[in-house]
Amino acid sequence: MTRWLKSKLMIFISAFIFGQFALAAEDTPDSIMGTIKVTAEKLFELVDDFDDLVIIDARKTEDREKGYIEGSLGIPDTDMNPAVLAKHLATKKTPVIFYCNGPKCGRSVKSSKMAVAEGYKNIYWFRGGWEEWSNKGLPVTKD
Repeated sequence: MTRWLKSKLMIFISAFIFGQFALAAEDTPDSIMGTIKVTAEKLFELVDDFDDLVIIDARKTEDREKGYIEGSLGIPDTDMNPAVLAKHLATKKTPVIFYCNGPKCGRSVKSSKMAVAEGYKNIYWFRGGWEEWSNKGLPVTKD
């Protein structure tokens, strides 16, 4: 194989891989069956409405170090499993909100779908996530 052909092949492979990642980001759903999609403003209402509300930040630890919603638990989607859900949610009816980096991030999608599959009932999904929260200049907590 010539150098020219190798370089063209590498460009093609890179474009294909990048395209797959870009497509995956764009494919993040607008809604998740079994959840209620909320905005930042609705999140504030839910905090007022439920004393037992659990807010789960599904982002990676490195992202959370930049700031997070006060009172949220940092549980990356890669660490989420049925035992972790049971540890943090008192009952299957305990209200829970999942968020991650924003509309192009699938981490909260994955965690929300797991909660639905495990039979939890009061699941809220903050699709705008950290992007919406920070763009609106809402309070941020840092360790």
